[in-house]
Amino acid sequence: MIKISISIDVSNLKEAEKFYVEALGCKKVRNQGSDMVVLSVENSDIYLQEKEPGSSPLKSSDVVRDYGRHWTPIHLDFLCENVDELVSKIVTLGGVHEGGDSGDWGSIAYCSDPFGNGFCVINE
Repeated sequence: MIKISISIDVSNLKEAEKFYVEALGCKKVRNQGSDMVVLSVENSDIYLQEKEPGSSPLKSSDVVRDYGRHWTPIHLDFLCENVDELVSKIVTLGGVHEGGDSGDWGSIAYCSDPFGNGFCVINE
């Protein structure tokens, strides 16, 4: 059996933990050293890892960590019952609501955490 875990680089571990626990309902599982916290949401683990802005994530590239808003084709979707309620918590705790969409299928909000990591909030 394969289990998927998610790693999210952040520049401030305490702020990130507060955001993911209070805004998105993750539960803290444990500290893993001084620069990592393990959270859980349903059947997935999220590893928040504190990394300095400007540090290199890859030995084979000149790219550096940048916590301004960025985009990646892989992102998290948080499923919930009330998108508007969750978006309100996200914004209150330093996240950004970037718009959304709705239709017969339900609604989606495009968001990012305080560290520029994008994610979506979708109603179940």
